[in-house]
Amino acid sequence: MYRSSSPATAPVRTVDAQHAKRWWALAVLSLTQLVVVLDGTIVNIALPQAQLELGLSDGQRQWVVTAYALAFGALLLLGGRIADYWGRKRTFMVGMLGFGAASVFGGVAQSGMELIIARGLQGAFAALLAPAALALLTVTFTHGKERNTAFAVFGTVAGTGAAVGLLLGGVLTEFADWRWCLLVNVFFVAAGLVGGLLFVTESKAPGENRYDWAGAVTVTLGLGSLVYGFTRAEHGWAQVDTIGFLALGVLLLAAFVVIEARVAQPLLPLRVVLHRVRGGAYLIQAVIGSAMIGGTVYLAFHLQIVLGFSPLTAGVASLPMTVVIMFCVPFITKLLPVIGPRPMMIAGPLIAAVGLFWLSGITPDGNYFTQVLPGLVILGVGMANLFVPVQNLALIGVAPEDAGAASAMANSASQIGGSIGLAVFTALYSATASAQAELDPTAPLAAFTAGYSVVFASAAVAMLAGAVIAAVFIRGRKEELMPFGEASAAVHVG
Repeated sequence: MYRSSSPATAPVRTVDAQHAKRWWALAVLSLTQLVVVLDGTIVNIALPQAQLELGLSDGQRQWVVTAYALAFGALLLLGGRIADYWGRKRTFMVGMLGFGAASVFGGVAQSGMELIIARGLQGAFAALLAPAALALLTVTFTHGKERNTAFAVFGTVAGTGAAVGLLLGGVLTEFADWRWCLLVNVFFVAAGLVGGLLFVTESKAPGENRYDWAGAVTVTLGLGSLVYGFTRAEHGWAQVDTIGFLALGVLLLAAFVVIEARVAQPLLPLRVVLHRVRGGAYLIQAVIGSAMIGGTVYLAFHLQIVLGFSPLTAGVASLPMTVVIMFCVPFITKLLPVIGPRPMMIAGPLIAAVGLFWLSGITPDGNYFTQVLPGLVILGVGMANLFVPVQNLALIGVAPEDAGAASAMANSASQIGGSIGLAVFTALYSATASAQAELDPTAPLAAFTAGYSVVFASAAVAMLAGAVIAAVFIRGRKEELMPFGEASAAVHVG
């Protein structure tokens, strides 16, 4: 009797165990996504205290954010290739371990330079983590309702990660210390490592694979040089080092394009970005990144330095935009098949620009509920109109073998756009605040506010440019732009 029942029951138990293991793997991979996204915002609230303790200049303060976004964005394409070729679980585990070590290094940093290096290392290891997690999710949930559910959970975590970062940063900075905004990652990393060992299965891309090291080096150095050149612009646009680094960045990026056109297995196949609609979507992703990363950093400064909010209150005060986005997304998702993506891609930046222009009207003695809150609400409505269609447009018509590169490109565009935008905004802020301080040295808050106002106005202009890009590039009948295929399951990181 025992022998006859065993073959019948064992396979059922095995299937049940494998089924449960997949959902535990989803929890682990979603946790990874949360860590990667929230670390893009968690330090924003902590920056004023970190600047005081470590004696950071305004330029160094900006690099605490830029170093993470730049390393993440510049290395994301290479990280995806490493995950495919070397092994996705192996890359995931190494990325998680390195991210934790970099977080500890940043948490105990004794100088601004150490903190900036730590943030760059966090971004580099995040560039391993993010594509490995997405690829593991893709091969774990291959079809049907379960796949849709898994990607919905993963995407929801990505959408809430920035808000969690702001709240958690406020709580840790106010009740513990700004350093815990980095050290808290140790707990996430420990859970991710244990969960990865227990529930994640190894996988690799088939066939013979070669790394495009020449492309990786030129694009990374090119983007770094470009961003550094924009950073140096706070000392003057006509300075030799400003012009030199900007020119070097352009030359290196041109070399990257030449390399990608010639190598057999390019880091970024040019056909991915030369598609009109996809190319437009990447440009708009860059615009979104510049406004979101640059704008939220200076919003945190205004709330704490000018309005005098505590870190926790500042974190809560930053949330209305995220709440509005989450409220609007279900309605916009239902509207999308009716009107198509093009009207949303044009209207979204225009609405967001109105919100940013509203924020540019801040004054030193202003009120949060009249000068800040309405702008955040309007900005949230505009961003919701962008977030729903832009990821799908970034992957529309892409060949299956290019889906990973296209998804990485979309995420890289956002991070690099944020890096460049923040560098430019910092240069504009410094020039405006310095000029205002010379006019009235006795009113430092007025100088700060003038600088923040210029940042918000500049971000609004970037959004107007985004509307023009959408009008020019996002063309075609509604039926041609929809429905979106399986590749649309890839979600935005950071």
